[in-house]
Amino acid sequence: MNGIFSFSQSSMRDLHKAEVLGSKRGLMSWRPQYRSSKFRNVYGKAASRELCFDGIPITKNVHDNHFCAVNARFLAIVTESAGGGSFLVIPLEQTGRIEPNYPKVCGHQGNVLDIKWNPFIDNVIASCSEDTSVRIWEIPEGGLKRNMTEAALELFGHSRRVGLVEWHPTTNNILLSAGYDYKVLIWNLELGEPVKMLDCHSDVILCMSFNSDGSLLATACKDRRLRVLEPRSGKVLQEASCKNHRVNRVVFLGNTKRLLTTGVSRWNTRQIALWDQEDLSMPLTEEEIDGLSGLLFPFYDADTHMLYLAGKGDGNIRYYEIGSEKPYLSYLMEFRSPAPQKGLGVMPKHGLDVSACEVFRFYKLITLKGLIEPISMIVPRRSDTYQEDIYPMTPGTEPALTPDEWLSGVNRDPILVSLKEGYKRNSKVVFKAPVREKRSVVVNGIDLLENVPPRTENEVGQPRSGNGKLGMGKWEWGWENGNGKMGMGKWEWENGNGMGKWEWEWENGNGDGRMGMGKWEWENGNGKTGMEWENG
Repeated sequence: MNGIFSFSQSSMRDLHKAEVLGSKRGLMSWRPQYRSSKFRNVYGKAASRELCFDGIPITKNVHDNHFCAVNARFLAIVTESAGGGSFLVIPLEQTGRIEPNYPKVCGHQGNVLDIKWNPFIDNVIASCSEDTSVRIWEIPEGGLKRNMTEAALELFGHSRRVGLVEWHPTTNNILLSAGYDYKVLIWNLELGEPVKMLDCHSDVILCMSFNSDGSLLATACKDRRLRVLEPRSGKVLQEASCKNHRVNRVVFLGNTKRLLTTGVSRWNTRQIALWDQEDLSMPLTEEEIDGLSGLLFPFYDADTHMLYLAGKGDGNIRYYEIGSEKPYLSYLMEFRSPAPQKGLGVMPKHGLDVSACEVFRFYKLITLKGLIEPISMIVPRRSDTYQEDIYPMTPGTEPALTPDEWLSGVNRDPILVSLKEGYKRNSKVVFKAPVREKRSVVVNGIDLLENVPPRTENEVGQPRSGNGKLGMGKWEWGWENGNGKMGMGKWEWENGNGMGKWEWEWENGNGDGRMGMGKWEWENGNGKTGMEWENG
């Protein structure tokens, strides 16, 4: 009996032990998979005040863009300006307070809506504006010493304001622009002309994103449709009608053949969705974020497979790890800040501090303080040596294709570089603006500057592009005393397709006699410049 009883006791003890272990294993089994990730402890570190950029009049425009672009040499920020549009270009080492009279890039006649640095030439930046133009600017070495008003290249093809520009990720001198005329134009900057027009959208394009080799383009549109296009042919490969998930932003997730969108659910909560690029009939997964109303900006790091979500109007940045299997999205952590962000610029990989294990860097626009605050995302490591597991080979600053190669149908992956030695190699690519004769802009047999649609309320008062004329103004002034005219003035201005003409006349007469007359004319077109003055 005792033996049997003791056996029973030991059996019960073993059974109890097995139950406890089983419950522990059960607890461990439902733990999120990100616990084993090397990025589970990534944290955000805001720069100290002296390393920020202070005193900047950040634009108050409500357009849903970042209004900021950054590369390894310069920081560009769209600023508030009276009349026309402008942006600042500041060398990264010039931190601290920026003087109010700091030189600006101020050649646009309307508000600047988007700016993007050329990924292969670090002193060339593209901008687009409400004045219907896209302009390419070449920033001098060391930054601006005076206001820059002359662009290296002016591109006119849209009939309404242009809201987005996007550089091709592997091909030099290929630029895309999206306007409020519902068209996407592909520009070959070697020619200074549009080579393709994508007109498959029925409303304003909200966002554009290339895949890693630039063979596919994803767009989010105000017509609530998500599209995947072949940009060279204009063919729509996949299209999703997002009734339950109103898409605002879309981003390709590297070469994983997946897309991520941010938007609003049917209950007006902020939401993200993951899609298979080859089948947009249903999202792979959807996840609600919160009930705030600000736009969610997505940023994807293909090297670490991390996704960052930053809300416009709030100060938080959430980050996730993207997996190839369910649950696909693994929440990591959140960077919190009380200062709301208007937009965010992102430093390219070759501009990061690898010695500090920095894997991502934001430049946060804080409008209320006139402040640009760098925020570094850091992987905590004890060793000071180079961490190869968090810095794989990454795209550098050498283009893989020429415009002619890409337009002929060739696809090629980006040229990868290692960050081990602190990548500082300067690109050999040089931007040369083409010399063009002025003519109509014809794409797909359609003159883009003809049949201009009516302007929206927001565009009233902005120069328009129609029949080759960008803008026209006329001012008259007259003064008369007694029976004789003492003075009369007239000034006219016209600018169309690169031609300018200004005329000013002045006449002074006492009674019936003329005392003097002056006339000044300037015309620039077909190489003609002239000035005339007459006094009699």
